[in-house]
Amino acid sequence: MATSFTVAYGCVLVAAMLPIACAGLAKWGKFKVSRRDGGYDNHHPREWLATQTGWRARANAAQANSFEALPFFIGAVIIAHQMHASQTRLDLLAFMYVFTRVIYIFMYVADMANARSLAWVVALGLNIAILFAGA
Repeated sequence: MATSFTVAYGCVLVAAMLPIACAGLAKWGKFKVSRRDGGYDNHHPREWLATQTGWRARANAAQANSFEALPFFIGAVIIAHQMHASQTRLDLLAFMYVFTRVIYIFMYVADMANARSLAWVVALGLNIAILFAGA
């Protein structure tokens, strides 16, 4: 079992911040605009996000998907550590997973649907590889 804060654990922290970054991106530039003029509504944030279109809506969808993907990644990293996976291999796979998820988010916001789906599949494969890294 790992006895230090590994790169893989650091990747868990970064992955946990990705949905927050997506939410911030969806709201970008709307904080100083009045609610009456379509600016961000902190009184009803979910309702406001639900009315967004285009890249803001896609950033919000990327936020939801990032939250959905997070538990499996966290679990896979913990299980790999418990199974005494090679730390170098685990760190590399976790870094590649986070990197792929960042690319996925950019592709989602940019409306690159097919490439985004490919990035999603690659990230899923990396997550599965992390899960079995200690086998």
